[in-house]
Amino acid sequence: MHFYRVSGLAVCSEIRLPGLIPLEDIVAPDVTIRAIDVPDALDDVIATGPNWQRSADRFLLDLPAVGRFLLEGGHSIGFARAPDIGDQDIAIFLAGNVYGILLHQRNHIVLHASAIAVNGKAVLFCGASGAGKSTLAAALGARGYTLVTDDQAAITLDDGGVPIVHPDGRFLKLWSKSIDALALDERKGEAMRDRMEKFYVEPGTASTDAMPVGAVYILAEDRPPRAPGVVRPNVVDGSRLLLANAYRPVLVRRMGQRQAYFQIGAAIAHAAGIFTLARPMRFDAMDDTVSWLEAHWAEIGLTNAAELVDARG
Repeated sequence: MHFYRVSGLAVCSEIRLPGLIPLEDIVAPDVTIRAIDVPDALDDVIATGPNWQRSADRFLLDLPAVGRFLLEGGHSIGFARAPDIGDQDIAIFLAGNVYGILLHQRNHIVLHASAIAVNGKAVLFCGASGAGKSTLAAALGARGYTLVTDDQAAITLDDGGVPIVHPDGRFLKLWSKSIDALALDERKGEAMRDRMEKFYVEPGTASTDAMPVGAVYILAEDRPPRAPGVVRPNVVDGSRLLLANAYRPVLVRRMGQRQAYFQIGAAIAHAAGIFTLARPMRFDAMDDTVSWLEAHWAEIGLTNAAELVDARG
């Protein structure tokens, strides 16, 4: 068995999950992952999609070229492989899409985001695949900032209504050109898939502590008419942008969680801030992007000039 801590939850898996940072100690699991006989359909279905069914506490996902997955109560994932599918291929889905659905079962808010720590608060970068979330987090990590999440960010409200980000315990996932441009070859691990030029990359430092949200940036390219820089939308538009950057927005609607996303979006907008960040998506402009961010963190009170070195970590 293999043990991990993902989004604040202890995970025990029957197969190794590359891309997750292993736990050295055996702990009582919050989530178990194992091979089972997955049913073809659920009883008492209350919602369906093209390749999934949901009952009150069970979720069935069918990916014909990969396998079938049964999630129960937010505490277990059972899987059945498609023919000729090995551990490497099915593990990508178990640790990615499937685990994101399980977090929804647990009523977590799950954003398509990477995050770094700044003065004990999580700064999130949201965007679709290819928006540069992981590359920006890796560039900031190379400058001394601590990684909090990569690709998925699970958020809950604490007893005082403060949005809290749970560290996801993942390696970065970067394309070869990003690894080369950021001089991270020494940290490059195994390929995500055979014949794929995307690799798991060890972060310089990674947080193991949950922390409040410091700021959320929705990433965009600075193509006309969008000017480069940081803009703060109003609270309503900010909450809508947050919902649009949920991890699998269709499931948010079908699982009745839209109101929860708007609630947390409003809390983040008031307590920390939701912003858009338009920047050139060129490696030679990365230093400028980092400088804009650090200046903005000082502007919103997340850091000041004297604290900048301490903020990295």
